Amino acid sequence: MYPRINYEMTKDDLKELLNACKPTLVMKIGSYIPPTPQENVNRAWKNLGKKMGFDHMTVQPIPGKSQEFFSAIPSETEFQKEERVKREKEEARLSEIKHIELSISGLIDKLESLRRK
Repeated sequence: MYPRINYEMTKDDLKELLNACKPTLVMKIGSYIPPTPQENVNRAWKNLGKKMGFDHMTVQPIPGKSQEFFSAIPSETEFQKEERVKREKEEARLSEIKHIELSISGLIDKLESLRRK
């Protein structure tokens, strides 16, 4: 997993998020249900995440700083994901090799001990 990074949004981005929080005025015609303020805010965070390169589901405020500041985990591009998966597979392979080598070493020590008796 990537480490959390601090971000700062522009005043316009903050204005857009705050506007998305406002209740939506509607005139009910038929069975159409307009998006809720929560859905609007989620969409605004998702758009900001695409724009700034972070996962919108990981946003957290930074205590002691103004509303423009927040932390989030950067988005992972397809290339970065492929590289991470390759790296994790290689680490698992090397770990298994080490485990097997330690097992073999232990068995050889045990075999030598039995032969000496």
